[in-house]
Amino acid sequence: MNTNPQKQGILTEKATGIGTVTRQMVRERAVELAVINGRSAQDVSKSDWEQAKRELTGEAEIDPKTALLEAAPEAERWDPLPGSTGHKAPTAPSDDEDDEGRSDNEKLVEQGIAEAEHDQMLQAGKVATQKT
Repeated sequence: MNTNPQKQGILTEKATGIGTVTRQMVRERAVELAVINGRSAQDVSKSDWEQAKRELTGEAEIDPKTALLEAAPEAERWDPLPGSTGHKAPTAPSDDEDDEGRSDNEKLVEQGIAEAEHDQMLQAGKVATQKT
């Protein structure tokens, strides 16, 4: 099923629409991730950059090798009844749901929760840095 690319990635940050993701936005998010992980703002790692890009652009949260395994058909990963062919019932695609069956509202709620957790971790990282 083709997905609408405009529905991918983060939509808001602190209740404000972010628009097009820029390199500056990715850099700022990577610095925040470094602080959350107990490092200074100048000690941004490659993994911080990659995670920041994934968060802002909506790329898969899993690494490419795991994604490749997950993309394999279920029958090739595990066969509970060898020799049983079975069949898959057709499902009607919905514009309001993604491939995992989550609605736009569910994704917005999950995104809001993730942003709140991110803000809390960033504040904790800043407090820990100030204490040392």
